Amino acid sequence: MAALSDVSEVLLLNYLMTATSVTRPTAWYVALYTGAPSDSGGGTEVSGSGYVRKAVTWATATGTAGTTSNSNAPSFTASGGAFGTVTHIGIHSASSGSGNLLWHGAMTASKTIADGDTLEFSVGNIDLTLA
Repeated sequence: MAALSDVSEVLLLNYLMTATSVTRPTAWYVALYTGAPSDSGGGTEVSGSGYVRKAVTWATATGTAGTTSNSNAPSFTASGGAFGTVTHIGIHSASSGSGNLLWHGAMTASKTIADGDTLEFSVGNIDLTLA
């Protein structure tokens, strides 16, 4: 994914470049968007039709690439209505609106999710890169 949020940038800088104590997230959730979020949040997150953010876990980053990928397969199924055209995803620190947006980016290809359709991110399909 393309961008760290403002919250993540501050957390990373404080962790790497100061002696400030930081509290890192301990759980991560994938969110679907029909309108792009920005570093400060916002965007149009899918709602209704059985939608909830899905827990995601990450592989340990290794080597020099500065990349980690999802190690589970989050799956979303529209039930009782459509999600619309999903164009972006976000990684959040909570399963609902009370958490922080940590990463965000456009999907490689947008996907229209009709009632009964499922969108699954296979293992290794979501990449987070620091470059």
